[in-house]
Amino acid sequence: MPSVDVVSKVDLQVLDNAINNVKREISTRFDFKNVKTEITLDRKTKFIHIATGDDWKIKTVTQMLFGQCTRLKEDPKCLEIKEIEPTSHGTSKVDILIKEGIPKETGRNIVKLIKSFKFKVQTAIQDDQVRITGKKIDDLQEIMQLLREQDYTIPLQFVNMKN
Repeated sequence: MPSVDVVSKVDLQVLDNAINNVKREISTRFDFKNVKTEITLDRKTKFIHIATGDDWKIKTVTQMLFGQCTRLKEDPKCLEIKEIEPTSHGTSKVDILIKEGIPKETGRNIVKLIKSFKFKVQTAIQDDQVRITGKKIDDLQEIMQLLREQDYTIPLQFVNMKN
């Protein structure tokens, strides 16, 4: 029976490339001249740390990061900006959480949506992904199109399509 997994994964190498592109862009910008700006990716805790001059510069750097993510085909929905905090050196800092996996509540909403359309498929929530199994591959493709049209707070990918 055909099946597909609905997941939400982030390619950390693409994020690393986006951060390096932002660093390169900052080094050429006049409004960041003589302003110490740090952007680091912590792969273990899945956080991006940004520290720079003030709130306006923080927002500019995050917009540049979102732009680079979009350009490199990584959905910026996977990034959740925390609150901007002042530091002791008169600068500002912010942490950006990298969201991976489908939360239980979103998984339930996906299953509920699929069941409301009366498709002849079985759905199963497995940890941080949703597996959809059906008799026809056309039903799975319709469900994939339906889920792409929905607006979830996380990016969705479809993997392990088996026939």
